[in-house]
Amino acid sequence: MPAFMQAQMGLVNEVELKSLLEQETDSPQTNAASLMEQGSLRERRAKAPRNSVVQSFKIVILSNKLNLLLPFGPLAILVHYLTDNKGWFFLLSLVGITPLAERLGYATEQLACYTGATVGGLLNATFGNVIELIISIMALKNGMIRVVQLTLLGSILSNMLLVLGCAFFCGGLVFSRKDQVFDKRNAVVSSGMLLMAVMGLLFPTVLHYTQSEVHAGSSELALSRFISCIMLVAYAAYLFFQLKSQPSFYTEKTNPNEETSNDNEDPEISKWEAIIWLSIFTAWVSLLSGYLVDAIEGTSVSWKIPISFISVILLPIVGNAAEHAGAIMFAMKDKLDPSLGVAIGSSIQISMFAVPFCVVIGWMMGAQMDLNFQIFETATLFITVIVVAFFLQEGTSNYFKGLMLILCYLVVAASFFVHEHPQHG
Repeated sequence: MPAFMQAQMGLVNEVELKSLLEQETDSPQTNAASLMEQGSLRERRAKAPRNSVVQSFKIVILSNKLNLLLPFGPLAILVHYLTDNKGWFFLLSLVGITPLAERLGYATEQLACYTGATVGGLLNATFGNVIELIISIMALKNGMIRVVQLTLLGSILSNMLLVLGCAFFCGGLVFSRKDQVFDKRNAVVSSGMLLMAVMGLLFPTVLHYTQSEVHAGSSELALSRFISCIMLVAYAAYLFFQLKSQPSFYTEKTNPNEETSNDNEDPEISKWEAIIWLSIFTAWVSLLSGYLVDAIEGTSVSWKIPISFISVILLPIVGNAAEHAGAIMFAMKDKLDPSLGVAIGSSIQISMFAVPFCVVIGWMMGAQMDLNFQIFETATLFITVIVVAFFLQEGTSNYFKGLMLILCYLVVAASFFVHEHPQHG
């Protein structure tokens, strides 16, 4: 009996030893990449600049020509208090928020220099969507549930069609003699997540329009809240999968034999400066967004433009300015994986996190925010996800695919321009 136990223990030890050897031999590239990233992080932290307040202001505010539009924010607030012209105020607010969106992206990139590419990519996706999230929370606070739904929907459509389309188109023009390549496996996972988001919006909508609720007026809301919780759990699992199991989605794949790019490698401001500027820009965006939401209905009347067009098309174009620029720059450098991470990653974050998060926040506020996005909007999202999934399935892109996505966005924009805003919620 002791001999049998010894043999069994020896067999177990041998199996454990083999598994350890397999793990060591299977992941040398992963370990090497991790060590290289840690080394580069230590090097960048050592090179962290020590700027004075004046130097930091010059770097962040005065170094970018787009910041010439920053005074339009205070001017919009001045117009708001001096006149009753909602249209002019709305236009000035949109112009004033545009440089803030770009500077939020800049501050996030600077902070990413101290966190690594994986966490940095997630930060880029998160703060890239902060404007839409702030506008949605402000609208929810004012009881404007349809504006919340349309703004979030518009952000998803803008990222999937306009941002990704422009990235494919510009990258395809630069590299016109070849097809650009990206990781097809991550694209398939992303398409699946977007289809799951469509499923979450589809069932409450169908339940409402088929009038098949068990408890009329309450089943739809209860189902929306339950699905929102499920979607938040799914998004948390997706983040864990991408950051722990498949970090290549947010990180840029580089050839060890190639020289690493020095673009934006060394930070221009320190970590705490980046955090402080992020806080300042976020607070200023929150203030402007509050005024902006109040002016939507008045702007719709004065400009004779549907609220759905303002919410779905105009607001997201401004809010996605940072992602738009970032995705195009990556594509023009033949780095499509980070480009997809920005465009598709932002769409997933809005659909799987921001939308259910707003439902939960509305639940806490006592607002009846649900996932019934109406038939027209839900059908638009469903068709868009299908079109984008087809374009991503080959794992290649060119300027023609980008042009088709841009043209699809123009079709969507024209459709919402003639779409009557339904009274709901």
